[in-house]
Amino acid sequence: MADSLVTESPSVISPHAATGDSARRPRGTRTANRLLLVVATATVVTLVALGLIEMSDPVIGLVVIVATILLMLAGVPVGIAILAASGLGLWKLAGFDAMAVTFEDVPFATAASWSLSVIPLFIFMGIAMGKFNLTTRLFDAAQQWMGKLPGGLAIATNFAGAGLAAASGSSIAISYALGRVTIPEMLRANYKPSLAVGVVAMAGTLGMLIPPSVVLVVYAGAAGTAIGPQLLAALIPGLVLAVAFAVLILVRSTLDPTLAPRMESTEITWKSRLGSLPGIAPVTVIIAVIIGGMYTGFFTPTEAGAFGALLAVILGWLFGGDRNIRRLGTTLVVCLRETVAGVASIFLLLMGVHALTRVVALSGLADIMADTVTSMGLSRITFLFVLIVAFLILGMFMDSLAMILLTVPVLMPVLTVLDIDMIWYGVFMVILVEIGLVTPPIGMLSYIVHRLAQHPDVNLGRTVNLSDVFKGTAWFIIAGLVVLTALIFWPDIALWLPGRSNAG
Repeated sequence: MADSLVTESPSVISPHAATGDSARRPRGTRTANRLLLVVATATVVTLVALGLIEMSDPVIGLVVIVATILLMLAGVPVGIAILAASGLGLWKLAGFDAMAVTFEDVPFATAASWSLSVIPLFIFMGIAMGKFNLTTRLFDAAQQWMGKLPGGLAIATNFAGAGLAAASGSSIAISYALGRVTIPEMLRANYKPSLAVGVVAMAGTLGMLIPPSVVLVVYAGAAGTAIGPQLLAALIPGLVLAVAFAVLILVRSTLDPTLAPRMESTEITWKSRLGSLPGIAPVTVIIAVIIGGMYTGFFTPTEAGAFGALLAVILGWLFGGDRNIRRLGTTLVVCLRETVAGVASIFLLLMGVHALTRVVALSGLADIMADTVTSMGLSRITFLFVLIVAFLILGMFMDSLAMILLTVPVLMPVLTVLDIDMIWYGVFMVILVEIGLVTPPIGMLSYIVHRLAQHPDVNLGRTVNLSDVFKGTAWFIIAGLVVLTALIFWPDIALWLPGRSNAG
């Protein structure tokens, strides 16, 4: 699963690579080159202006944010884009010495954080579970128990995605793992392509919300919230979102039987259903240890991650089907290598956000925003609905982690003024970011699923257009916005569980 992800995922980010229409590539390439030239020119002009033109401190802070966005649009990696623009901003605001001290302090202060040591453990655990094939039986079990419902295969895909989310927390990995297995099954059962690819894309988004979620840990590092309560706060909203998706599929499939013809299979019996349960036992044990340990306070998040990673290796070796010692060693080396690559990129992002936080503080931009919101008299609920619109627009052209890391330092003073709980806001933001992952025109997960569906073994000879993916996800986006609205009016959906736990 992870190997295929590494080899194929780079090509899916390009829209003309995702269309599969070779006739349009030359024109699309020319358009993309022109757009890139415009963005690169605007980036250079902005950076030169930041370095040479005298500006007030708040304007410098604003220009740093604009420069960061332009650098990302020009294809510069997110962490490097934030660090480069923030470095120029610090030099402009406080001089070269302040910039040098920041770049001396930030890397060590970020990487030496004990609370963030859970990140490599969660990443290693997710990779190990995939390499040892512990997650492949989740769809089989879900299909046995839900396959005969209207839209049963889609519902099974949705809940298998929730199970994979609790196991790995990687949206892209979940979409790939599910898509290769479930899209052919649904198309073979005469499901409409829009539903088949749409549910795979949305099931992948659950990986960002249901713990253990690396994205939530990154948010906690940027916002300064406790990691244990932050992870627990997302559990109930994540399950509610998964149930909402399932209800949506059930209702639509009942009202329109041609969307997902009901499966009549003699292979599904109570014996086969009960026989599918032992296959999901290893994943269930790992999830129970992580979430149960944090809830009771028996484990810190880091200890829970360590036990989860250890169990993934032990149970993977025992139940993965191949107990060869040499294979165990080879798999561990691959897991460690991929973990190092993933951790390095995430910590680079965190270094960037800490540098940006200093720019925002020195420029006074955050204070101005807080004063502006206060003077406008916006209530908590009104401000949050404004944020929904703003993040839906940002999600059209920005990466999920970029949205989180770029906006948290700017919005924290405003959220404090409006008395918005930062743990609750983390869940709220991640749901918004999930929706952004499938929102056109960027919608990275939509392009990944579409690219996957172009493989003959996946589409079974049927045409799957990019419009099918966006059409399929549109209904789920509406369901996500409904859950988000419920979260605004009933914040205890997120705060009840961490409030009752002993997590710290």
